[in-house]
Order: sequence, then structure tokens, then C-alpha cells
Amino acid sequence: MTGLVIVGHGTRSAAGVDQFAALVERVRARGDIGDVEGGFIELSRPPLTDAVGALVAQGHRALVALPLVLTGAGHGKGDIPAAMAREQQRHPGLSYRYGRPLGPHPLLHEALEQRIDAALAGADRGGTEPAGADRAGTEPAGADRAGTWVALIGRGSTDPDANAEVAKVARLLWEGRGYAGVEPGFISLAQPSVPAVLERLRRLGARRIVVAPYFLFAGVLPDRIVAQSAEFAAAHPDLDVRVAEVIGDCDALADLVLERYAEALGGDIRMNCDTCAYRVLMPGFADKVGRPQRPHDHPDDPVGYHHHQHGHDHHDHGHGSVAVVGGGPGPDDLITVRGKALLDAADVVVVDRLAPQGLLAGLRPDVLVVDAAKVPRGPSMAQEAINAALVSHARAGRRVVRLKGGDPYVFGRGHEEVQACVAAGVPVTVVPGVSSALAAPALAGVPVTHRGVAHDVTVVSGHLPPGHPDSLVDWAALARARGTVVLLMAVDTIAKIASVLIEHGRAPETPVLAVQDAGQADQRSVPARLDEIGAVAAREDIRPPAVFVLGPVVALPTTGLTV
Repeated sequence: MTGLVIVGHGTRSAAGVDQFAALVERVRARGDIGDVEGGFIELSRPPLTDAVGALVAQGHRALVALPLVLTGAGHGKGDIPAAMAREQQRHPGLSYRYGRPLGPHPLLHEALEQRIDAALAGADRGGTEPAGADRAGTEPAGADRAGTWVALIGRGSTDPDANAEVAKVARLLWEGRGYAGVEPGFISLAQPSVPAVLERLRRLGARRIVVAPYFLFAGVLPDRIVAQSAEFAAAHPDLDVRVAEVIGDCDALADLVLERYAEALGGDIRMNCDTCAYRVLMPGFADKVGRPQRPHDHPDDPVGYHHHQHGHDHHDHGHGSVAVVGGGPGPDDLITVRGKALLDAADVVVVDRLAPQGLLAGLRPDVLVVDAAKVPRGPSMAQEAINAALVSHARAGRRVVRLKGGDPYVFGRGHEEVQACVAAGVPVTVVPGVSSALAAPALAGVPVTHRGVAHDVTVVSGHLPPGHPDSLVDWAALARARGTVVLLMAVDTIAKIASVLIEHGRAPETPVLAVQDAGQADQRSVPARLDEIGAVAAREDIRPPAVFVLGPVVALPTTGLTV
């Protein structure tokens, strides 16, 4: 008979580990499956590799791997399959069928119903009298369901499909059971929070609330649900707030494990892939599409891919990433679609001075914005500090967007940030942006290339003037070129640059256009000859951000252009 490995996530709670072990033993004792083992992908003993190894030692070369999770989130969709793939590398010839998550399922809903009834009868999770019971006075133990509201609290996930399943369970739990209502909420990574759900129910007129943790076993997060519920109850003494027990080791859960085992053997796992954020672009979750899955490190597993810590604080999920996003030349609507999607999904935004500032107003209220501005002749955040901030937030499990002006790889030091993330083992992606080197001339009506006029364009940093020992620009060669030259960061050096270009052969009458604040309401364009641009820029008080474009394309006529 095909062996069964029951795979848990892992917990720092000794009680939770004991409950997991008790369930594994309960399934084993049923005798319906020849060999049953259980293991964790992190945090707890035994590690998954020990469980698989034990089954292989018993002669099994084909297994059913059952993720002991309630919803199809990242652990079930990616982490556990990745860990099993590692076991296949360790045990050549090993194959496995993968079971689907446990919920939603009527057996779980019945178990939740029993836990809620027990809380109504006085068996509060906190081990004390129900909060508010001494003040309510008139409500007997086992009070009727019609006057009871339920707050169903799930773990919370960065996977929208998993969060939606919790909402579905809340509705299924409400249907036909006579509760006044059932509202979903989450203890981490998603909203609404426990206090937010309780406040919503209070405003709806609830006077008795049972908080039902949608968790299999004891753990840090169920304990946090108890603490937050007690805190809310203390602040609202007119409410009767009770907390139900977790589902826990029970016959119903063992029955469901055996059902999922049989499904896997029969090839009937009925996964829902239509709303999977790893396959389909979901609003706010663009960073997940096609993301490679890697196994967790387990302290008792000698081989690992990355160090992984779960503190279970808000967003402390261990799956952090960095997206270095080019925000475009300045206007809010010139960012790319992918860049905007990543920004909408971000937990932390590390933003440049020249990034589209208006987009920050549309961020969720809980998003942390880190100002990484580098003001010319003013305060600035050191690049090393920026790199460290990206890495630290990602390692804390947050989705980080490094929002930069223009394109991150055009004088944006974007690759330095990518290198820092790679060196730290942090997943990182780059989203190109519209560079001001091309956008500013275009918004001013100047094409950087034009048939029969300019067949080449050179983008140059003017941050260092000609003659500076650290400059890498061959100004003499640039002067001999006939095409378009676009100068960035050259407000302070344009006079010197123009002089050197003329000195090495560029015609003094070469047309130049200075474009300041491209794309903004106060955009202005100032034309000049190459031999006059230094004086004109000073007289017109050209200030950053400004782009200088020089060459014959500047003289091309433009009519009817609307910016």
C-alpha cells in the first residue's frame, strides 16, 4: 500500500507539535494505511526529510504527500512541493502524489460549529469566564445562536485565493446554523484584523461574539487571537466576547486526512487554479506570477536553500522580495502597468526624490514609505543604507518596491541594489521604466532620432565635468559624433561640457534644448546654441530635474504637439 507522509508547516508551540503528532498517530491507528509518517518543513521536529526517509527505509518508492493546511496558500502551493522535490533528489526513483488542502470541507465546518457551541456553553479558550459574562448577567451558559455573532479568524496570507477561502468558510458556517452572522478576519498578513472585525460586529449591534480561530492546532498565532480578543473585550465591557478552541486533533480531522489520501491515489484532487496568484495575474499580486518555489530550511535538515525565520509578526512571513521599479519620468500615469501592480502589492516602498510622488497617495494606509531622496547639494540617504533597508525589509518577509525615477538601469544605481539583494539571498526583480533621457525630449517635442537627420543617440551623465579624474566619458570622441547627445544631471556642468565639446570640434551653433520638470504642469523648455547654453541656463535659472538635448533634431519643426 502507498505510504502517507503528512506534512505540517511547523510551529514554535510545543502544544501544537504535540497535537500534530497525536493526529499522525490517530491516522496510523486507524489501520487504513499501511505506513504513516509526519514531518515539518520548518521550525519543529521531526523534519520532513526524516519522515520521508523513514517511509523509504520501509520500502516505499511511491508516496502520498498530504499538506496539512486549511487553505491553498504559499506553503501548500510552493513550499511543500519544493521540499518534496528535494526529497526526490535525495531518493532517486521516489515518486509521490500530492493531496489538496483540507478546506473548505463539511467535516471542518462541523468541527468549528462544535467549538463555537462549547464556547457558548462556557468553555472559553482563555480558560476563564467569558469576557463580559459577569456584566451580561442574564445570559445562561449555552446561550442561543440567534443572538451570537461569530468572528472567524484565519491565519492570513499574501495569496488572495487563500484569503478568499476563509471568507467562503465564513459564509458556509453561517448558512443554516442560525447564528446572527459570521464575519471573516485574519491575524496576520491580511485585513481585516481581529480588532477590526470585532469593531465591525459591535457596530452592527452584536452583544455576544464568539471568536473562532480557523486553525488546526495551537500555536503563536492562535495565542495572539486570544490576546487581541481579550484586549478588545476589556475595552468594551458591555460585550460578551468568547474565544473558541482550535480544531485540534480529532476523529473528524483524521477522517478528512484519509479522504484526501484516497483522492490523491485516485487522481482526484480538484485544485482551483483559476484564481491562483502564481498562475494568473491578480490585481495587487503581480510579483507572484511565475515565481520559482524553493523549499524551506529546517534546523535538522543538513541541506537548505535559504535561511528562514518566522517571527509571525505582521508581514513577518519569510517570503520577502524586492522589486526595483522604474517609475518613469515623473508623471504618475507614465509608470508601467507591471510597476503599478507591484506598487499596489507592496508592504514597503523605498522611494527616490524623482519617482512619481503622486502614486504614494494611493498606497494602502499600512504601507511603510522610506524616503531615500538624494537632494542635489542637500540631504541624501547613503546608497549603502538604501541597500541595507531593502535587504532587511525583505528578510522580514515584506514585499519591497524600490521606486525610482526614470529607468533604474539608466544612471539610477539600480544594479548596485540588485547586486546587494542577490548577495543577501533576497529574491529580486527589475521592472524597466521610461527614462527621462528619452521622455523629456519627446515631451518637449524633440525626437532623439529622425530619418535623415540623426541615426544615433548618446546618453551621458554630466554629474562629473570634463577633466574630472573619475569621469569615464570620452568628451573628445563625443564632440566628433554627428548624432544626438542627451545630458542628464548636467545643470551644474553644462557650461564646461559645452566648452569642451566646441573645443573638440562640435559646431558652436549646434542647437540645444534644456527641458526642466518634464511632464509636469510647470514643464518648461529653454532653447539655446551650444556656445550660449551655459549662460542661458544660468540666466533662466534652470534647476534639476533638467535634461539637455543637443543636435540637429532640436531644430526640427513641431506643430500641434500637446503634452
